[in-house]
Amino acid sequence: MTRRLEGKVAIVTGAARGIGEGIADRFAAEGAAVVVADVLDIGEAVADRIRSRGDQATFQKLDVTSEQAWSDAVSVALKEYGRLTTVVNNAAIFNAAGLMGTTLEDWNKLLAVNLTGTFLGMKVPMEEMLKTGNASIVNIASLYGLVATTGYSAYHASKGGVRMLSKASALEFAKSGVRVNSIYPGDTETPAMENLTEEQNAAVLALVPMGVAGKPLDIANGALYLASDEARYVTGSELVIDGGWSLP
Repeated sequence: MTRRLEGKVAIVTGAARGIGEGIADRFAAEGAAVVVADVLDIGEAVADRIRSRGDQATFQKLDVTSEQAWSDAVSVALKEYGRLTTVVNNAAIFNAAGLMGTTLEDWNKLLAVNLTGTFLGMKVPMEEMLKTGNASIVNIASLYGLVATTGYSAYHASKGGVRMLSKASALEFAKSGVRVNSIYPGDTETPAMENLTEEQNAAVLALVPMGVAGKPLDIANGALYLASDEARYVTGSELVIDGGWSLP
């Protein structure tokens, strides 16, 4: 590894599995000290595995909908590693019930995690990130924040919100030393996709020109670039990693 994130300290949410785990693993391998943040306790095993190979990681239980939990996560980063330079807002939940099948409770929960969680994941750490003069926020949106399909209305709304929140924040902090970019994964092999039926999975894959699903590492590599100093002149960008799905 080239240690492209040497000296960086990152909080990665939803890091117990899937895309978040892939990002936490890749960041640590490239020299970052990583706070593996998740509501799931299995995130401890991810941090253990990273430490076992000699890289830096600590697990912090984090409900991204809680402002206090975010404050606690920032405090852990500062206590363990002395600073905070990077946040990846990846934690999300999925809903495939369509408009009429989505209850108000489902809607509120999904928006709380996917959109409010991203809002808090920028707002709460921002004071510390501004102190560095060279910080990066990477928000993991979704291809469903760019294109519409049937049956995923609540998820589309949440990820479309992440898109515009990211762009507006990039403008707000463009002169303050904090870059804000977003990534739009397409069909990716994650635990969330396991909840789809065979028919739903086949329908999704049929829309991908490359004909295969992506892997968490594909998304992690994009996040690595945006978090690194190689992307020092990149803010407000939308990195689409979707096997060509958005092309037609």
